[in-house]
Amino acid sequence: MTILVAGGTGLAGSAIVRELERVNKKVIGISSKDVDLLDRAKTFSFIKDLKPNLIIDAAAKVGGVGSNNAYPVEFLSQNLQIQSNLMDAAHEAKVEKFVFLGSSCIYPRNCAQPIKEDYLLTGELEQTNSAYAVAKIAGIELIKSYRKEYGHAWISVMPTNLYGPNDNFDLENSHVLPALIRKFVEAKRNYSPEVVLWGSGTPLREFLHVDDLAKAILICVEKYDDSQQINIGSGDEISIKDLGQKIANLTGFTGKVVWDANRPDGTPRKVLDSTKINKLGWKRAITLDQGIASTVKWYQENK
Repeated sequence: MTILVAGGTGLAGSAIVRELERVNKKVIGISSKDVDLLDRAKTFSFIKDLKPNLIIDAAAKVGGVGSNNAYPVEFLSQNLQIQSNLMDAAHEAKVEKFVFLGSSCIYPRNCAQPIKEDYLLTGELEQTNSAYAVAKIAGIELIKSYRKEYGHAWISVMPTNLYGPNDNFDLENSHVLPALIRKFVEAKRNYSPEVVLWGSGTPLREFLHVDDLAKAILICVEKYDDSQQINIGSGDEISIKDLGQKIANLTGFTGKVVWDANRPDGTPRKVLDSTKINKLGWKRAITLDQGIASTVKWYQENK
């Protein structure tokens, strides 16, 4: 069995590749250096030649609140192209299984918490990342459509906020947790008296280490076969302010933390209901403290 992981050098993809290798599966991880998934003809040719039995689509244009808000055209257009090219190519090559990775931002901005899969399309999206969310919702619908029209055993999984090794630590377009790690590590290294963080610090989030996600993906491949997306979350909820303090403590930063209220907060609260994946026998193994500590260590050693 040949497994292709698209986006195999990114945060989620690299963790999935590591887990597949750990359990002795034949896996091929690709990035844009191997094949440009925005190029439809090249994508079709690559998938046809490789003939994988399973494709795990972790390829996407991703970023934090700032970059999502600033570049909606790129986030909508590029993600639509990547996922449709890959799914259409998989269909033509008769790929048996396909796993599409979405994002928890697909859910309405102000829906009930914790967020159940049924809450999709029941309210307005968070405007700072609505373009990215719409692209991911389209991906879910394309998976459903292929299942309905052709009977494919393809599924969509919706992970919560991810972090871990191989994350993007760029301050202009990264997600909140890696951005905080970089800011506090550099502040400690440079003896800075203060660190300025975005927003009010009041939004509530949950975070999941990518190694836990990778294990959940493998369980879904074996045990889940439904048209509805399945949530994958840690269940651990924390405010951004408390997260900042936790990372400050773990990096040894003892200066002042200043919150820039002129920067956007994003969705006020976002925690997933992960009952479905828990019933399949999965639950997060890496605590937030353990995960942040190991990610800080990875960042210091690799960046």
